[in-house]
Amino acid sequence: MRGRHPNHRLLFETAADQLGYFTAAQAQDCGFTWNLLSHHARSGRFIRIRRGLYRLRDYPSSPREEVMAAWLAAGRDVAAVSHASALDLLDLSDVIPDTIHLTVPRSKRHLPSLPGVTIHTTTKPLGSRDVITRSGIRATSATRTILDTAEAGVAPEQIELAIEQAIERGLTTRQQLDAAAGGRTRRVTTLVRDALQKIPP
Repeated sequence: MRGRHPNHRLLFETAADQLGYFTAAQAQDCGFTWNLLSHHARSGRFIRIRRGLYRLRDYPSSPREEVMAAWLAAGRDVAAVSHASALDLLDLSDVIPDTIHLTVPRSKRHLPSLPGVTIHTTTKPLGSRDVITRSGIRATSATRTILDTAEAGVAPEQIELAIEQAIERGLTTRQQLDAAAGGRTRRVTTLVRDALQKIPP
């Protein structure tokens, strides 16, 4: 839609799927030029969050909007909410993240610094089994999240709780966790398999 008249309805629909946020590229796809974006930011109709990221001023606030904003700022096509932030997004365990965790490919590790955000990198691309969409946000799957947080040193009792809840809710299976754990460090493999043994069949 570049070069056409601005489509306010389409921009609203795009932002509504992202808790009121949108990127400059998405706005341009809806027909908004840089000058028009700047005009609306100056007038207060759009709030400029950081370079390339905006929010509709009158859109209702949401409990996880800071996670959405960080994910969009890092790149919605390359980043995924991960580690403790993904546990929170999936409502697994009682861990309360003190930062927003995102995982990106190692090739994207030189992202601009994002306040309150911890960037993790991976050399193996996140495959379809590694990611899910929750509340419109791309996040690591329950299996991947549990293994990542175990590797990051989250308390064993929280990992055990996350495993029990994830299996109970059908977010993963014993077989998936056992197989995936085999590709991690010995400590993580032992932690996950010990936790699986404690859960009644």
